[in-house]
Amino acid sequence: MAEVRVSLVYAVLFLSSLVVAIVEDLDDSFKQSRMEDVWLVDFYAPWCGYCKKLEPVWHDVGAELKSSGSPVRVGKMDATAYNGMASEFGVRGYPTIKLLKGDLAYNYKGPRTKDDIIEFTNRVAGPAVRPLPSKQMFEHVMKRHNVLFVYIGGESPLKEKYFEVASELIVYTYFFSALEDVLPEALTLPELPSVVVFKDGSYFTYDQYEDGSLSTWVNRERFQGYLPIDGFTLYELGETGKLVAIAVIDEKDHTEDNSRLKNLIQRVSTEYRDLFNRDFQFGHMDGNDYINGLIMGEVTVPSVIILNTSNEQYFLPSEPVDTMEKLVNFINSVLDGTAPAYGGDGVLQRVRRVGYDAKSTVMSVFRSSPLLGCFLFGLPLGVISLMCYGMCTAESDDGADDMELMKREGLTDEEDEEEAEEDEERHRQSAKLEEYEEGEGGLRMKESCNNRRRRRP
Repeated sequence: MAEVRVSLVYAVLFLSSLVVAIVEDLDDSFKQSRMEDVWLVDFYAPWCGYCKKLEPVWHDVGAELKSSGSPVRVGKMDATAYNGMASEFGVRGYPTIKLLKGDLAYNYKGPRTKDDIIEFTNRVAGPAVRPLPSKQMFEHVMKRHNVLFVYIGGESPLKEKYFEVASELIVYTYFFSALEDVLPEALTLPELPSVVVFKDGSYFTYDQYEDGSLSTWVNRERFQGYLPIDGFTLYELGETGKLVAIAVIDEKDHTEDNSRLKNLIQRVSTEYRDLFNRDFQFGHMDGNDYINGLIMGEVTVPSVIILNTSNEQYFLPSEPVDTMEKLVNFINSVLDGTAPAYGGDGVLQRVRRVGYDAKSTVMSVFRSSPLLGCFLFGLPLGVISLMCYGMCTAESDDGADDMELMKREGLTDEEDEEEAEEDEERHRQSAKLEEYEEGEGGLRMKESCNNRRRRRP
């Protein structure tokens, strides 16, 4: 039994040392040593709940990359202890995940799951543009990716620009290059060299004169024409600069209204691509909870809503959308500015947002844990009520004591007035008495003088 326990202790120590090896704790010395390798770093704060939630996932990421033979080293840094280093890397929130490759630092903005983080790491850590040397490799890559950017042709200024854009936007998607002979025979291009995006079962060629800068075009085309949308996807779609047309449906409800609206949005995304692709992204969202919180209102299910994530405006149709014609007319009205816009990011909307978020937080706490809600919000309110009651009763008691003291000293207002009147009456009587005495004294003096005159011979 003792031997088993010793073996377990050694196993635990071994696993602990393995975790330390695959996820390295970084300090100030990292600034000098980081240029030697490719690093995936988690900048965290010890008190951050999201950071604690990420910690086991981060260890799994380190173990997976280590076991697969990846050259990427995985580390973590306490950004509160080394805030100078964190500031140099542009860390403004926790946790922040960055892949550091030479002088470049790439931010990870995706879901914090092991598979998503590893996919990001493998994509960004490799070359910005991957070559496709054969038709077999081209077909293999086509099966693995829903959206695929390929430069086709030899050396050219367009190729140089393509490599620059790939270095900038590789955080979002893969970039490849190939010669014309590896392409399928059915694929024909108007000219070479060209940049082509393969998606939605077709391909689309970049046109400098119609599509603007290559970077803008890639950013606009990096999503499928139609896709399921959730909160994270909607955030990413906002970076494309497009308006987002969403069919809000209930995927568990297989009624005709839900299916028809979803089908209409899908058809518009393909049949009207030439008209709307530059300005609109299409998709559907399951349920209206997220949308309701976003617009601080209530959206019926099923229904259509168009969001402008750049300024938080949204558009609603004036009538139910049940035909292709009505949907196209609604989209055109948004495009030409005749549809009324709601929401926005003005001062009043921001104030309303603060109140709405506060209310939502309180309601969510009470829904999830009524006892905790009563404690968190009832206790402060109870303390404040007791303080107010104490202040009011203290003022009342002090007033009563003062009145009692004034009564004892005879200094109430009524008694003051009576005393003043009595003093004034005594003063008047004293004045009259003095006048009377002065008058009597004068008469006496006058009579005395007359008597003296009579006595003289």
